[in-house]
Amino acid sequence: MSTRRDRPSTRPRHATLLAALLLALPLAAAAQTAPADMSGMDMGAMPGMPMPAASASSAAPAAAAPARKKPRRKPAPLPSKDMQHMHHGSMAMRMPANSGSPAAAAPVSGSMQDMGSMPGMDHGAGKDPAGAGMAGMTMGPMQGGNAPAHARSPDYSDGVGYGPMKGMDMADNAPLGMLLIDQLEALHGYNGNGQTWEAAGWYGNDSNKLWLRSEGDSSRGKIQSGDVEAFWNHNIATCWSSQLGVRQDLGVGPGRSWAAFGVEGIAPYWFELEATGYVGSSSRTAARFRANYDLLFTQRVILQPEFEVNLYGKSDPARGIGSGLSDARLGLRLRYEIRRQFAPYIGLVWTRRFGATASLARQDRQAIFDRQWVAGVRIWF
Repeated sequence: MSTRRDRPSTRPRHATLLAALLLALPLAAAAQTAPADMSGMDMGAMPGMPMPAASASSAAPAAAAPARKKPRRKPAPLPSKDMQHMHHGSMAMRMPANSGSPAAAAPVSGSMQDMGSMPGMDHGAGKDPAGAGMAGMTMGPMQGGNAPAHARSPDYSDGVGYGPMKGMDMADNAPLGMLLIDQLEALHGYNGNGQTWEAAGWYGNDSNKLWLRSEGDSSRGKIQSGDVEAFWNHNIATCWSSQLGVRQDLGVGPGRSWAAFGVEGIAPYWFELEATGYVGSSSRTAARFRANYDLLFTQRVILQPEFEVNLYGKSDPARGIGSGLSDARLGLRLRYEIRRQFAPYIGLVWTRRFGATASLARQDRQAIFDRQWVAGVRIWF
């Protein structure tokens, strides 16, 4: 015999709940679309917030209670023209928009600094009574334009004189001097022993100097050949100078005097060059070219190659000189700088006579070519 009991059916309950939800939905939608009762809120106390007028097409609900009429407030007085000391941080400004939408009246507020202290700023009070924007505001030039005539002195000193500071003055154009004895040496060659010298000294500033120069050789205590030159040395370019002066010959034979002119300086890669022309009496002319270079093995061990050549426009048999290329000399000297101002050296020098000068040397039974061992010292002060 079956004893199963039938459970009560839940379908009537589900149907009841579903019907209640369907009836509640229209009521909820109507509550969301219905305007809230804002009759008790005072919107006029909110600065800068305009209240849109009621639309004529929308009628008030019949069941709504009649709205209470608020007393109309008097319009605020227009601001005075003197607004130089007004703090604009407490003002709510309306920025006009391009379109006529209600967003054009949105208030703009912020912590603006005191704009009344800016000269040349017209706030346009009275020109825009509705306060709809800042169209009447004109900003004066705050930057740019031409400076006043006496705004700044040409040397930016503004009239402040800077007195001399002891020990801080620039001495870049002060007159200075130097004496360089480049070669003071003893030699041994095919023609015997002897001594030679080559020295230069100058005194002046960077633009103009008095320049002295001398070279020659001696044997048995007697000067065989040599010369002394004096120049006005004038700077014409960076590391280059022109020279104008005189030359006086020394040694065997009559002494000759010459007017001298030339250039000297430092070529690229530190080659020291010197070119000088001479004009003497009886239409005599001469030229000399000299070049040397310091090749550093170390900061103290230096090899100095030197090359010199002499030319003459006219023969001078009394001094053993022929016209054309007269002689040339090539030397190599290796020095050790114990101090920068004092350096002993040893070296080897080759000399050669050419043309008419070689012919005159043969007549005097002198060697045309000579190789000389030299030892000496280089000094400068």
